[in-house]
Amino acid sequence: MIPRPWPRLFAHDAALVPGNHVRLLQSGGEFFPALIAACDAARAEIHLETYIFNADASTVRVRDALVRAARRGVAVRLLVDGVGARDFPLDWRAALEAAGVQVRVYRPLAGRWRANPRSLRRLHRKLAVIDARTAILGGMNLIDDFEPVRFALPRLDFSVEVQGPLLADIHDNARRLWRLVCFSQLHRRGPRPAAEPSWPTDGRTRAAFVVRDNFAHRRDIERAYVTALAHAREDILIASAYFLPGRRFRQVLKHAAARGVRVRLLVQGHTDHPFFQLAARALYGNLLAAGVAIHEYHESELHAKAAVVDGRWATVGSSNIDPLSLLAAREANLVIDDRAFAGDLRQRLQTAINQSLTLAPADWQRRRWHVRVLSWFAYSVVRWMTGLAGGGRWA
Repeated sequence: MIPRPWPRLFAHDAALVPGNHVRLLQSGGEFFPALIAACDAARAEIHLETYIFNADASTVRVRDALVRAARRGVAVRLLVDGVGARDFPLDWRAALEAAGVQVRVYRPLAGRWRANPRSLRRLHRKLAVIDARTAILGGMNLIDDFEPVRFALPRLDFSVEVQGPLLADIHDNARRLWRLVCFSQLHRRGPRPAAEPSWPTDGRTRAAFVVRDNFAHRRDIERAYVTALAHAREDILIASAYFLPGRRFRQVLKHAAARGVRVRLLVQGHTDHPFFQLAARALYGNLLAAGVAIHEYHESELHAKAAVVDGRWATVGSSNIDPLSLLAAREANLVIDDRAFAGDLRQRLQTAINQSLTLAPADWQRRRWHVRVLSWFAYSVVRWMTGLAGGGRWA
């Protein structure tokens, strides 16, 4: 079977939109200055969505930029998640609202939320849309690179700054989610008339905005991944902070390795969710035996959700390759068809791989029996929780 050409590799409703400018941002050192500069340049409207809004030295600058924008008459709308931002300081919220910023909480916490599996349906995407002209989206929360654990290197994560015709889709989606949250919480004050999308006209990059929600786009991000992997010819490089794919995803990786594609996974070494990592490791042995290389990153916290296929197809976003991201949470990824962008991302991921621990298949098979049993127990629990959360079929 001859692989179909790259321009048609989309199994979801979103199509590649030509004419965009894109810029890859790595870690907070590139992300925070870009976000603050965009907010300071805003003249009409800012939509900002985040899972975590931590109170630290990096994010206080974001807070102050939002306050400055609101005070000069910009419509500023901040949407945070009820679990990820549950520690968002009340005095910060008060300062924002006093300046005129509208603040909403997605699915606020209720009494026994930890005992309710449906509380796993979170706003996990990280997205800023400024004046319907510039968007910044990816995996980076509003939290300093060295919080809450200080490593020698900054947290490894990526976002993308985009300008161009794709802003029409991104801006419309952000406004619709804001209206939905306002309606669900009986807030009468909705958005002002929308800012009119505008953008440079000389962009050359084709890109698609791909979301996952519980309505019309339940599996769009997963389909985008699977379609690209199934058509890979030479090289697959995936970085996923939380890697626990379903059977279909695992099969397409193994089939790619079997036909001679170089398949590499970059996953967490240090983790803030040990039980979840234990579950993920239940799958490593089978993947290693199939020829998939796995590299554990220990130099800092790996929080990236990115991939490059054949040096051309690339994705950066908020979605991990796990059941919570692919089946339960609201997520947003950018899919990019551009060799220069893909090459830049691939080089940065390769640098991280060079700093990582490569797992040896033989050593992995010799793990103690009780460690293997615990891994499969954790894997079974995660599957069970996914089903209770209403995420649908996952195995």
